Amino acid sequence: MVFDFRLQVFQTVARRLSFTKAAAELFITQPAVTKHIHELENQLKTKLFERNGAKISLTPAGAILLHHAEQIFDIYRNLEFEINSLSQRNSGKLRLGASTTAAQYILPPILAAFHRKFHNIEVTLTTKNTEEIEQALQHKEIDLGVIEGFSKNAAIKYTEFLNDEIVLVANSKNPLAATGVVNAGQLRGIPLLLREPGSGTLEVISHALKSIGLGLGDLNVEMQLSSSESMKLYILHSDSMAFISVHAVLKELQSKECRIVDVEGLSINRHFHFTTLHGQQEALPELFMRFALYQRK
Repeated sequence: MVFDFRLQVFQTVARRLSFTKAAAELFITQPAVTKHIHELENQLKTKLFERNGAKISLTPAGAILLHHAEQIFDIYRNLEFEINSLSQRNSGKLRLGASTTAAQYILPPILAAFHRKFHNIEVTLTTKNTEEIEQALQHKEIDLGVIEGFSKNAAIKYTEFLNDEIVLVANSKNPLAATGVVNAGQLRGIPLLLREPGSGTLEVISHALKSIGLGLGDLNVEMQLSSSESMKLYILHSDSMAFISVHAVLKELQSKECRIVDVEGLSINRHFHFTTLHGQQEALPELFMRFALYQRK
């Protein structure tokens, strides 16, 4: 399907904004990339990219095409998944391990849907912090991990799963949260709850604080707790605040028990990743990853 491959070439160029990077990613030559883009522009009778020396940018038409191309490839992936599911009779045992946030707030509805579709697969879920999940994977105590954090282990393959944001949260009645925003200087004085050492959440927070000139040692840490649930219940009964995944606090934000307090200049975004061992080629972890990605769309 020539049009489909041209569309894939276009999508890759549009994402990378580079013909060279697109060629490398698609394992074709740069002239071949240029040829496919020109043919697509001729077919659609419009320019898709503005070229300014070595730099390129999407035209309005290119932005529209990218939007629809993303939807088309989502449909193809979902179609392939559902057709393959019909022809496969899957059974066996899948041992999952997930960091606390993923295990409590992200995976449960996916696990329920997975069980309804693949009821012959026995699934177990172990909950530990990110560091412990990586260790369990390397010791082959689990088949597939779901973690957050920046650390990269050379023995582990990381597959991007889901975007997340960590926010500073306070009890809605907390007088320190009245303005809804604090600066770096004020953050130093606020009594804070943090996750325990080894937590992926703590690692991400530590990395992000550098952007406003702070380290964990600069904070007024009241206590370190090992779960978001403990932290939420704690702040509901105190004037402390906590850095928590937005996925973990949606219910409390909707009920107005808690509120988000913005920190000037600080944005803490991260990804949850699937983790498998390099060279691992087991069918059930791959099946679960594909199903989870399909469910999150």
